Amino acid sequence: MMAQKKILLSLLSLLYSLHILAGGGWVYQKNKGFLKLGQNMIRSQYFFDSGGNITDIPTVSLYTTSFYGEYGLSDRFNVVLYVPFFVRSTLNRVEFNQSGNTIPGDEINSFGDTNVGLKYGMFQDQPVHLAASLIFGLPFGSSEVSSDRILQTGDGEFNQLLKLEASHSISGTPAYITGILGFNNRTQGFSDEFHYGGEIGVSLKPVTALLKVYSVNSLYNGDADTSNANGVFANNTEYVSFTPELIYALENGWGFAASAGFASSGKRILAAPNFGIGVFLQL
Repeated sequence: MMAQKKILLSLLSLLYSLHILAGGGWVYQKNKGFLKLGQNMIRSQYFFDSGGNITDIPTVSLYTTSFYGEYGLSDRFNVVLYVPFFVRSTLNRVEFNQSGNTIPGDEINSFGDTNVGLKYGMFQDQPVHLAASLIFGLPFGSSEVSSDRILQTGDGEFNQLLKLEASHSISGTPAYITGILGFNNRTQGFSDEFHYGGEIGVSLKPVTALLKVYSVNSLYNGDADTSNANGVFANNTEYVSFTPELIYALENGWGFAASAGFASSGKRILAAPNFGIGVFLQL
């Protein structure tokens, strides 16, 4: 039972971490912004254990319907919001032929942990655009565990992610690059995290192709139970992810996006792609 909790909770942790990769060093001007309705899906029967080895597990799935937005309160300050307003997670029932024993399946439909924060743009008139953001992770998801309920949609802790993003449009080309550094302060005995990553994109209107790389590294300074005996997300989760994405923009500000995120290595996390699709509006 404890191993199942660890698998499922790590799945959710990866999805939320991947979702916050947006914006770069640019900020929206006052009353401008970006709104997106997205759908993500992970389904896996493989898992990175605490040593980084891939092991077999009962098949688990996570489907998340979410809203993401960035909006300019001024020409320098943006508000950032991510709301996973419907999260469905399932665990397949497993039956052992020789013994006849079974591991019961499970499912949950609930609200998820929400991110809200502010982003401040610096050097917006310079070749390198720099932005700093402070994102608060609000524990709105379901983190309660009982003898007959092992799935959650939140980790039960309030965290604060401080992030710096620097972006540069490559002169004479339709390409840009972004670098990311972040520190995530976690509560309730969870270890703090160091984040870093990057993004490279090419815009050939109306299509933009980009690749995001992101890494989460635990500082191992927390004392939360790594076996998830307390029924919350796995502590000390780590991974390196690569996410290619295609964006198709229409002339009226609407557009579509599709992505597939892959964890090339990890600890306490699913070894499976995170597929995403969405429709957006550029204000």
